[in-house]
Amino acid sequence: MIKELQINEAIRDKEVRLIDDQGNQIGVVALNHALDLAFEKKLDLVKIAPQAKPPVCRIMDYGKYRYELIKKEKDSKKKQRVINIKEVRLSPSIEIHDLETKAKHAKKFLQNGDRVKVSVRFRGREMGHTNIGREVLDTFTEMISEFGTVDKRPKMEGRSMVMFLAPLKDAEEN
Repeated sequence: MIKELQINEAIRDKEVRLIDDQGNQIGVVALNHALDLAFEKKLDLVKIAPQAKPPVCRIMDYGKYRYELIKKEKDSKKKQRVINIKEVRLSPSIEIHDLETKAKHAKKFLQNGDRVKVSVRFRGREMGHTNIGREVLDTFTEMISEFGTVDKRPKMEGRSMVMFLAPLKDAEEN
């Protein structure tokens, strides 16, 4: 969001540090003198650093300045990419065919450019055999290796072991 700057008569300070339209520092001048200089050049006096002592003001075309800020903000929004995280849940006692089906879903997510969270949930006595869950995750990683890479290694979070997969093109950029 673009912050509103004080311009021309909205500035209430007695003295300001002035920068002219070419970027040259003129020095500390009275506000009236700074306003007169801006008016002579048919430009605006804009307070760009209100926290400074004395505040810094610049002579510029405020409309053009705001337009360029808005344009830069729009460009940065265009370049942003939303990363979705899809989840695939497994269990330590999953059969191979079910694992292949889940891997097929994960491949589809990775091809769409989404990250995939793969979790193995342990129930009851299964908590004593977390190594089986790690083996399931390793097998799963091998199945999808041509579409994605492990972004975060498997680790326990409560009763689940979780790992994150990233699409191959993302992994190459990092």
